[in-house]
This record gives sequence, C-alpha cells and structure tokens, in this order.
Amino acid sequence: MRPIRVGVGSFTPAAKPAPAAEPSEARSWRTLGDQRRLAGDVRGADVAYARFMAAVVRAPELVAAAEAMAAERFADAYALLQRALAQRPSDAQALWLMGEVATRMGRLPDAERLLAQALGMAPDQSPIRYAYAMVLNWRHRNVEALAEAERLLQAEPANVVYQHLRASSLFRLGEDDEAANAYAAVLETHPDQALTWMSYGHTLKTIGRHDEAVAAYRRSLELDPKLGEAWWSLANLKTVRFGPDDLEAMEAAARRDDLPSPDRLQLHFALGKAREDARDDAAAFAQYEKGNAVQRARQPYEADEPTAQVRRTRALLNRAFFAARAGQGSPRPDPIFVLGMPRAGSTLVEQILASHSAVEGTQELPHLPALAARLGGRAQRESESAYPDVLAALSPAELAALGEEYLARSERHRRLGRPHFIDKLPNNWIHTGLIHLILPNAKIVDARRHPLGCGFSIFKQHFATGQAFAYDLTDIGRYYSDYVELMAHFDAELPGRVHRVIYERMVADPETEVRRLLDYCGLPFEPGCLKFYENDRAVRTASSEQVRRPIFTDAAEHWRRFEPWLDPLKAALGPVLDAYPDAPSE
Repeated sequence: MRPIRVGVGSFTPAAKPAPAAEPSEARSWRTLGDQRRLAGDVRGADVAYARFMAAVVRAPELVAAAEAMAAERFADAYALLQRALAQRPSDAQALWLMGEVATRMGRLPDAERLLAQALGMAPDQSPIRYAYAMVLNWRHRNVEALAEAERLLQAEPANVVYQHLRASSLFRLGEDDEAANAYAAVLETHPDQALTWMSYGHTLKTIGRHDEAVAAYRRSLELDPKLGEAWWSLANLKTVRFGPDDLEAMEAAARRDDLPSPDRLQLHFALGKAREDARDDAAAFAQYEKGNAVQRARQPYEADEPTAQVRRTRALLNRAFFAARAGQGSPRPDPIFVLGMPRAGSTLVEQILASHSAVEGTQELPHLPALAARLGGRAQRESESAYPDVLAALSPAELAALGEEYLARSERHRRLGRPHFIDKLPNNWIHTGLIHLILPNAKIVDARRHPLGCGFSIFKQHFATGQAFAYDLTDIGRYYSDYVELMAHFDAELPGRVHRVIYERMVADPETEVRRLLDYCGLPFEPGCLKFYENDRAVRTASSEQVRRPIFTDAAEHWRRFEPWLDPLKAALGPVLDAYPDAPSE
C-alpha cells in the first residue's frame, strides 16, 4: 500500500512579539496540502505544507527555513535550523521544522527523535503530533502511530487526513476488518477520493472480499484512470482478466508525458500481466522490462552488498560459534519462521501451517530486521554495518533479551491464543543465524522454488517496498545464489536446523510434503492443512488469491514460456541452476 502522508492539522503559534501571517493564509495552505495529499500529489503536498509552516512560525530564520523546504533546498533549511537551535535548543517550532527536514531527507531515526522532543515541549500542537505519528508509521511503530492518530482525532474528529492515518495504522497492525470499516467511513463523507478507494480495495483484498476489492479498484480508476497502482492492484489479484477497454485505458495512460514514474512503472507491470494472459509472451516480457527499468532507475541497488554480508556471516557463524552459545537465547518455541526467496511458495507454506489448530498466521513482521539494524548501528550500507560481527560480543543475557524483545513485539499480532505463530518474511534468510542465537527453539522453514521459475516470477512482480534486487535479471540471479550459499552453510554448520520445502514437490505430492512439514514443527497431522484454501484468514502478500484455491500444477512450469528471454538470469545463477534443488558442491 502506498503510504499516505496526509494533513498537518492546526497550529497555534508560540506567543512571541513578532508579526504573523493572517490565519486565513495558513488555513489555505493547509487545505491545499490536504487536497494534494489526498490526490496523491506527494511533492505538491509537501510544498503546500512547507508554505503552511512558513505562515505559522514566527522567527525570521524559521520562516526562511520553511521557505527553503518549499523550494526543496533541504540542506539550506537544515543549516538555518541548526543555527536557530544552537541559540534556542528548546524552541519547539525549530525542532518541529528540523524534524520535517530530516523526514524529507530520509533520516527517519533523527526525525523521530527531533519530533518527540518538540512534542514534549508543545504537546497541544497537532502538526508536530501528526508529523511524529507519520514517522512512527514509516518506521513500523504502528501501535504508537495508531495511538497518536486517535489522539489527533479526539481534537479534530472530522479531519480526513487523520482518519486516513488511523485506517492505515489499523491495516498495518493487521486489524483488517476495523481498517476496512475505517476506510468505508472516510468514503461516506469523501466519496470522490481515488486513493481512498484504492486503499479500501487493498484492505478488502486482504480479508478475502474479492469482488468488493475489484469494485473498489474499479471505482478508483473511474475517478483517476491514470492511477497505475490501481491497475497493478487489479492485475496483482492474479484472477482478473483485462478486457479491450481496460487495455485501451492503460495504454492511453502510459502514453501521457506527465505520468509520474510510480504510476508509469505499475502500468507497465499491469500491461505485462494483460499481455501474458493473452499469451502474447514477447509483448508481455517487453512490458515487464519497461516496468523494471523505471523502478531500477528509481531504486539503485548494489549487488555486492548482500554477497559481502553472506561472506561475513559464513566466516563468523560456524559450528564452533554456535556450540559455544548452546542453550542461550530465549527458550520459547513459539515462532515458526518461513523464509527464502520472494515468490517461492512461502505464502502457500504459511497458509498450510496457519490451517493447523496450534498455529496462527500473522504477517511479514518487520521485527527481526529491525533488531539486526539496531545491532548494526548507524550505517548507510550493509558493508559498513557492525552486523553480523557484533553478534560475537553479545552476552547470554543480551541474546535472551533480544529473543524476548522479538516475542514482545510480535505479541501485538497474535490474537487467537495459539501456541505457535508464523513470521513469514522471506528476506529473513539472511538472519537465520540471529534467529538460532536468540530463539534456539523456534522453527525455521526455507521455502525454495526452481531458480528460473522463482526468478521470473520476481521479475514480473512489482513489490510495494523493499526487494531492491528484484528489477534486473542479473541481480535476481546473484541474490538467489547468495541465498543458496548461505542456507547451504547453515545446513552444514547446523544440520537439521532448517526444514526445506521444495515448491515443485509440494505441488506434486501435497500430503507427503505437508506431513513432513508438520513433523518438523512437532505438530500432529490435521486434515485441515490439506484444505488450506478453506481458511478465510487475512493474507497480505501477492499470492493472497492463489492460496484461497486448491493447489494447481501449471504455475510450476509457467516460466518455460519465457525461457528465451531468461539468459541473463541463467548466467548469473551459474552452478546453482544445474544443482537445483540441491546446492552446488563447494
């Protein structure tokens, strides 16, 4: 879901003997910012909100800083605010503006600290509270973000941007039914907001209300036919087939010179799906290439970084290292980690396990990467991080505390009171060693799929966030090879610790593979695990509609239609391709 940073609320200027803008001017900029944010014009909204800030602050240097923000001269704004805070370190307005600058520069930890400090000095200022809540939201601190949204709504219950924040926070927390109701309430009073209809569609899709989700996406496109995310959301349901009118509308939108790049790239992915469904494979691949090229330009990626982290992890985490720390960490066996490559069948594995009476499915939890990032310290690149080397310095008490912290953070997502829960974040494969150290009794399931099937499925999938490796076939091949190398290392150093589910075997013989999976997890067989498609739990991933149907075998070999275009992927995979489903011998 696209993060919607909407609204700033009202602001009561500090009582200083200096000229202030007319209140009507501030309200006008605020209203314009809200309108632009609701329309999806993030940049235009940021400019309007900066003008709002310039209209409500008093000190001349703060006005100048806000004007610099409006002009996107963030370094200038930062320098002005640094000088102001050096003279007045307790100036709430200066701290607020500095937090906004840090946010726009992508320095979210700094922004959170600055805005929390400002809010402590001026707790009644809704712009500060809103800015703080949004940073919490972006940092996956969703419990706190929801609390701030509800506090904002106590003061302004009709403020639609605060209503959006509350709905988004509920959705991120997995309160899906309540989130759907919250979006529906917004639409009752603001029925012409395309982005709200789209967000509503995301929520309906998650809770399995397929037809209503389609209708919501269609309504958003009636309001804004160029909304690429809505077109891609329809395509990403995997069950919608586009008609001639749809194709004409998408192609017309893609021809627009003023189309923002996020919309353009998602239109290309949607057009690729439409051409693929029509069995025009060359045209489909060309559209996928175009979408990936746009995203690669927007999201640079350094393929050497994960390779280097795998090498560092292998050098440190060996059998002797683990033996010296045996019995440490939190002993609780609650989590089942389902990890591996994206688009490798992890959602299917999750749905099977979540259909067992002793297991609860949650979502792709961000908590383990957050712990690893904290251990790594302030680093812009993985190669500059103290992680994983810092693991060697952790005491038994610290390892246990990390395990308990992970469990405490995950508790918010556990609602059914079952003994076990699933954390299905594929990229946790890089943290397999950390899992073992802090949660030695947790289960680890590696979902693996043929590298060409998995790689092509990644290439044609637009991911809302993360997965920076996913937009180039060579990068995908290298990342897959890194993953296989590290998991083979743990197979050797921790024999039997990780259970591997091979997608093609699961599709060919579900009962045998499900029984093996349950045996590894220490769970008795239950027939409901074979009827996973009858489970109406919320599913958030791209496979949400697929796991609501019985297993079908055609997906396993679907990639062969596109094999003529997969040579870069094959070259990057090297011996990993020939060795599948095993790892190449060293």
